[in-house]
Amino acid sequence: MKQLTKAEEDIMQILWDLGEANVAAIIDEFPNPKPAYNTVSTIVRILESKEFVDYRKEGRGHIYFPKVTKNDYSNQTLNKLVDGYFQGSFKSMVSFFMKKNDISIKEMEAIMKEINNGKK
Repeated sequence: MKQLTKAEEDIMQILWDLGEANVAAIIDEFPNPKPAYNTVSTIVRILESKEFVDYRKEGRGHIYFPKVTKNDYSNQTLNKLVDGYFQGSFKSMVSFFMKKNDISIKEMEAIMKEINNGKK
């Protein structure tokens, strides 16, 4: 799976939230100042070429929808982060975030509980 640029990821976040949308609806989700129609349209076509987005014809326009789930992309991105910066060790990553972000014992216990529930 290819990596997304910041602009591509912004549009994917909107499509994941909406489920499907035309370019105008995507633009409506951006804060002011809104990006230009042609800019968003170009990025959506790039996402289509990267096989993250597909479309269906509706009238004279297109309705775009994600082909890649947010969960699949998140997993791939997280694995790349762990491999690239923490030598493939989730333990090293968690340790790094604990040291840098001052995670409380209560937060760590909640994380451990979620991990243990996921193993069942």
